[in-house]
Amino acid sequence: MLLTHHAKERLAKRLAKRRRLERIYEKLWDFLDRSRRIEVNERIVIFTDGRKSLICSRLDCERLTLEDIKERVDGISRPYECIFLDDKLVRETLPRKFLELIPEGKYCFYLNREKRSLYVGSEEPLLAITLRPAKREERGAKST
Repeated sequence: MLLTHHAKERLAKRLAKRRRLERIYEKLWDFLDRSRRIEVNERIVIFTDGRKSLICSRLDCERLTLEDIKERVDGISRPYECIFLDDKLVRETLPRKFLELIPEGKYCFYLNREKRSLYVGSEEPLLAITLRPAKREERGAKST
């Protein structure tokens, strides 16, 4: 899961209480583990624990082997926010160094050069848009 600047700020304020990237994602994953998933439509997904709701949008990704991913990020010389969902690994580092930590396989791959973010994982990536108080219908909603 990737975070918009707004979502990162909200998560830091409401959940993590610190602005370190690893701490924000650690608290995000704890929140997701205790939350229900609500599929609003084909693009929007809401995760709610009954008190807070995380609004997310699906991102389009490509399924590539690790070798193909390494070829795609080969020319990048600036640090990126790198996320590997399967091992819940997040770092701000050079993508080629980050990919050395990932086992061989075929993964969903998403790269945003403008925002300097990289996602690798077995599931399609989501973009967290905001964290807000849960609405009444989300407090008792059934997961789908």
